[in-house]
Amino acid sequence: MDSRIGYDDDFYAWTQEQARLLREAARERLNTPIDWDHVAGEIEDMGRSETRAVESALTRILEHLLKLEFSPAADPRNGWKASVVEHRGRVLRDLKASPSLRGKIDLPDVYETARELAALGLDQDGVHVDALPAECPWSLDRITEKGWWPVNRHGLEG
Repeated sequence: MDSRIGYDDDFYAWTQEQARLLREAARERLNTPIDWDHVAGEIEDMGRSETRAVESALTRILEHLLKLEFSPAADPRNGWKASVVEHRGRVLRDLKASPSLRGKIDLPDVYETARELAALGLDQDGVHVDALPAECPWSLDRITEKGWWPVNRHGLEG
């Protein structure tokens, strides 16, 4: 039985498997002019770009969740929520298309960047970076949970 991963089942895992298989074929020294190693590298890069896209969307989600929780400002809360909804949708679609990406996400690193971005925006509201948690306070499942919002520290709704 063929145990290879299907393109439509998990794109990221497929890219990694195809790169491995191409490198195996290159070691067999098939008599073709194909640059197997570079082709394999390009396919791997496609998988890595999927990871970067998910991490970029997670960065935006985390930035805006932090702002929603810590900002004393009433506006632009709806804009932050709209951004979270949009980026959650992207992440959920990408993770559905490539479930193995879940294990490739470096959430602490993503959070560090999101925290810095949130701090830049919150500074104008008098919220110092030290007020934000040093480590991500939420799991990936919580971050991507549709309809979940952190409670605002200043009693603001929405």
